[in-house]
Amino acid sequence: MSFVAAVPTDQKDAYLAHCRMAAEIFKSHGALRVVELWGETVPPGEKTSFPLAVAANEGETVVTGWQEWPDKATCDENIEKAMRDPRLAEMGALPFDAARMIYGGFETLVDM
Repeated sequence: MSFVAAVPTDQKDAYLAHCRMAAEIFKSHGALRVVELWGETVPPGEKTSFPLAVAANEGETVVTGWQEWPDKATCDENIEKAMRDPRLAEMGALPFDAARMIYGGFETLVDM
């Protein structure tokens, strides 16, 4: 599963703490690896871009990342379990607007 979102830049530390806790939860449900990336060079576009895709506002940074699972079946079986894990709810409010997050699963074509 991959995602792109916009995070208030001044919430970077809160986002990082959230990411670390969420990564442990996803890994406990079978994810092999969780990667979170903070935008450094994410230019705005006129027709399309990462900032446009997530309706990033001034003062927000675009983030992206992914969860690596052993296979699609494991992901399909466990992603919903992870999302319903009570530990996620205990983490409190998200440090970003999840309504503007885009996500999806992809098939690997090249892995060199």
